[in-house]
Amino acid sequence: MMRPFTGFPPGKTRLTPLPAAFFSELLPQIDDLSELKVTLYVFWLLDRMEGEFRFFRQSDLAQDERLLEGMGKNRTQALVQLQHGLERAVQRGSLLKVNLGDEDSIYFLNTPRGRAAVAALQNGEWSPEDIQRPEVRLTLERPNIFRLYEENIGPLTPLVAEMLEDAEKTYPAEWIEEAIRAAVENNVRRWRYVEAILRARLERSEHEANRGKSEKDRRRYIQGEYGEFVEH
Repeated sequence: MMRPFTGFPPGKTRLTPLPAAFFSELLPQIDDLSELKVTLYVFWLLDRMEGEFRFFRQSDLAQDERLLEGMGKNRTQALVQLQHGLERAVQRGSLLKVNLGDEDSIYFLNTPRGRAAVAALQNGEWSPEDIQRPEVRLTLERPNIFRLYEENIGPLTPLVAEMLEDAEKTYPAEWIEEAIRAAVENNVRRWRYVEAILRARLERSEHEANRGKSEKDRRRYIQGEYGEFVEH
């Protein structure tokens, strides 16, 4: 069953730039879905990296579970399609592949920056081992908590902004989102109601964690080195 897309969120969101030549020259040529997904993902991935030399390995893509979700019915099938998409992109020339030996390869976008990085690498001017790269993964773009409050609860006053900042330090962002949505569904558009939901969830979470710890300690006591002295 197709999962419906709820639409792009309002307000400011981070954009991924694509050159016009992607639409006018490359897109009409791509006739393989895996190649298209890989190519678009690489634009997104490298845009979120910093520094002069931006590259990736196949393993970087293989570790992104959200990317793999749409590439196969299971992980094995998705990895096959991922490799297929990479090979197609390299054959087409949208990606540049450099073999480093011992079955290790790195990839670059075929852009002026990518071509310059490949040339500098081949001239020995830099090494991939010298580059620190952050882990980049696809995540759901969540609405800003302040915007979510204004859209669903009411005006954002300085006092409310301070309470929201405190809440962000105390609770996970998804908890706050869910609590605000619950307040809207129950037609109780007040921050005190949202806060009550959050406190109750935190207390429940802590209770379950403590109960789990107590049970673990009990099993350790019964099954540990003194277990033979305990009746059970």
